[in-house]
Amino acid sequence: MKFPGAGKRTGIKKIFSKSDGEGEFPFLPLRELVLFPNTVIPLFVTMQPGIAAVEGALRHELRLFAACVPGEKKDTGGTENRENPERLTGIVARIVQYLRLPDNTFRVVLQGEYRGRAVSVIQDDGFSSVRVEPVKITGPSGPEEAETAALMRVLRNSFVRYAEYSKKIGTETITAAEKSDSPERLANIVCNAVAVKPEKKLALLGIAGTRERLEAVIETLETENEIFGIQKSISGKVKSRMEKSQREYILHEQIKEINKELGNEPAGDEFAEIERAITHKNPGEEVLGKARKEIGRIRKLPPFSPEAGVLRGYLEWIADLPWSEYSADAGAGAADLAEAERILDEDHFGMRKAKDRILEFIAVRQLTSPSGLSEGAPHVTPGTAVREDPLEKTGIKGPILCFTGPPGTGKTSLGRSVARALGRRFVRISLGGVRDEAEIRGHRKTYVGSLPGKIIQSMQKAGTMNPVFLLDEIDKLSSDFRGDPASALLEVLDPEQNSSFTDHYLEVPYDLSKVLFITTANSLHSIPYPLLDRMEIIEIPGYGENEKLAIARQFLVPKELKENGLKDAKVLFTDETIREIIRHWTMESGVRALEREIARCARRIARAAVKKNYGRDKPVSSFRKTVRTDDLEKLLGRRKYKDDVVFREARTGVTYGLAWTETGGTVLPVETIHFEGNGDFIITGNLGDVMKESARIALSYLRSGRNRYNFAVRDPGKADFHVHVPEGAIPKDGPSAGITLAASLLSALCGVPPRPGIAMTGELTLTGRVLPVGGLKEKLLAAIRNGMEKVLLPSDNRSEWEELDRDIRESLSADFVENADEVFGILFGKEIWKQRGGKPGSAAVKKIRKKPV
Repeated sequence: MKFPGAGKRTGIKKIFSKSDGEGEFPFLPLRELVLFPNTVIPLFVTMQPGIAAVEGALRHELRLFAACVPGEKKDTGGTENRENPERLTGIVARIVQYLRLPDNTFRVVLQGEYRGRAVSVIQDDGFSSVRVEPVKITGPSGPEEAETAALMRVLRNSFVRYAEYSKKIGTETITAAEKSDSPERLANIVCNAVAVKPEKKLALLGIAGTRERLEAVIETLETENEIFGIQKSISGKVKSRMEKSQREYILHEQIKEINKELGNEPAGDEFAEIERAITHKNPGEEVLGKARKEIGRIRKLPPFSPEAGVLRGYLEWIADLPWSEYSADAGAGAADLAEAERILDEDHFGMRKAKDRILEFIAVRQLTSPSGLSEGAPHVTPGTAVREDPLEKTGIKGPILCFTGPPGTGKTSLGRSVARALGRRFVRISLGGVRDEAEIRGHRKTYVGSLPGKIIQSMQKAGTMNPVFLLDEIDKLSSDFRGDPASALLEVLDPEQNSSFTDHYLEVPYDLSKVLFITTANSLHSIPYPLLDRMEIIEIPGYGENEKLAIARQFLVPKELKENGLKDAKVLFTDETIREIIRHWTMESGVRALEREIARCARRIARAAVKKNYGRDKPVSSFRKTVRTDDLEKLLGRRKYKDDVVFREARTGVTYGLAWTETGGTVLPVETIHFEGNGDFIITGNLGDVMKESARIALSYLRSGRNRYNFAVRDPGKADFHVHVPEGAIPKDGPSAGITLAASLLSALCGVPPRPGIAMTGELTLTGRVLPVGGLKEKLLAAIRNGMEKVLLPSDNRSEWEELDRDIRESLSADFVENADEVFGILFGKEIWKQRGGKPGSAAVKKIRKKPV
């Protein structure tokens, strides 16, 4: 460490040796550090701008200008100064000691001399110099001297209190402050010692007026003292609370030991009450043993320890869960089976497959139940909780059903009706968007705030071991780095495994085998196959127009009139009005949008009734209104939907397929044109890969049969074809449009338009076979809605056709085909064949003619 002398001045221009003069000094930028006059501080200078400033000061007057530069914190004493130092407030400091370290950095000791402001920047010898003007201090005079003396006394008292709170200020600093008789020196000592943010210190450094600066320092100290006082008060309360808790713990332990010596069970022992509650639930030896073990652990812990809280919550969950409580099912006999059927029909229209499966379960349950076979068995009201398992002696396990169908068809509400028909409790969880496995299996209880999964939580809410459990939107599950919920459901929905389902939180097996699980889905494609294989699939297809009319008449209209205050009014919707709403204000397979439109009509009617003083001066029961088709545009506005893009006249290259979507069926027009080119095949309309493959299969099949068809194109191999499916903003995919694409291509090749009013569906193979398709009911409803007269269906779909409702089968005539040539013969007649005598495969066509309605 070197102690530089004060003499030997060379080089730098206009360096003043006097303490309070204006001059040019090397600029030392500081970060997060504010220096004050009358103070000495050591620091390390490690960055190049600071090193250059120190070297410049050593070569000249040993003085430099040190200022805190606002910005991101780097390294004290030498950060690259990217900001302009002009107008910065700092101090002129003298280097008292310095030491050059081996890495060419410095350790220096600076003594602050006076405050100054940088007014300009000068680059000199590789470092920045600044022209500094001193901060002009306005001292007290006359009457202000007494006020200044009072402020100094207040500042000394505040500083002493601050030092007592902080306990980080040395006695020499306190002594220097108490003995200081200069307001400037006192403020500098206090500002240097107080621990506040650099921005606040910079503000205190820049105040010129003596009185104003003293007041600002006093305000800062008082704020810090108040914060210290609040902290001390909080700490005292926490300490007192902890001492009280420790005292109570010691007393509790003494009471336990005294009771143990006397052989008495302590009165009001909450853990003994929890143990009795768990034992009363009869959970089984494994669960009971686990609970007793955890109770033994919690007795040894302090009452307010975190682990005691975790264990108490765990034991309360075990005590709250149903372990041997069951709902008494509907009793035995045809009367109860008929009552269950009445309940299902009362709540929902149609859904024959789903209702039949539930009634089958009830019938099997009644035949195999001992209470149903024994004479004189006591009667138990359905839904009442009983201690004995109704299915334990029968070996019947709860079925696992999956209701799949378009939105708005009543899948979720059907689950509630099933519970009512069976006399069981009903619980529901929505799986839409669930992507964490812990949502199903729970978190381990070691985690803060851990809980059981949704399955166990819902069982606790149900309160019985055999509720109807609805897993809604199971096709909307997703997965990420936290696990795959669908895989966690494999155990839940497997009748062979769910008798010992283990939740991560409980850590003991729980029996789910008596639960009637019902899942719902709009589509089965996104459900993993192992999970799908565990469920019994029951399709709930979309509703036809007649079914929607019946649902609106029996359910929706009475419901909306009641909810909108028109239950007692004489409001009537004609059948034609409801049909008009179905056709032009809704486009769906379910009835959700239909319900909204009827509710909208009811609200408008209610508003009109109130305007006529019904409900105030006139009774609502005297209000009459018949809603006719002419009233709909006034009530609902302009029509929302038009029919699909269907031409009523025959057009060359245009055929109509039938497509299935999650919201119902639709007619899918296909357009084809050809022109001279190089044999290119263009496919547009936002088609998926499978549909593009179907188009290429269709073209290959037609080219292979050029000797049979009467092509208008001389060389199909050199012609360009463009196939387009309208409404290109909507993605389309699937193989069922194969025969439609082939018919459109053949029409363009032969120049023969197909017969109008015919729609078709079927997958086409490379050898011309027509394979069966799914979603038949939705597709046929779309054909009826768009005025089609005939549909061409694969022969293998005949059984599905025969299961359809009678009104659908009577609205269309259907031809069942086995190969593409049969389709072409129906669409184009004899014009496309080179041999005029007939068409191949014509004898195989099976026709079902449209019956008169």
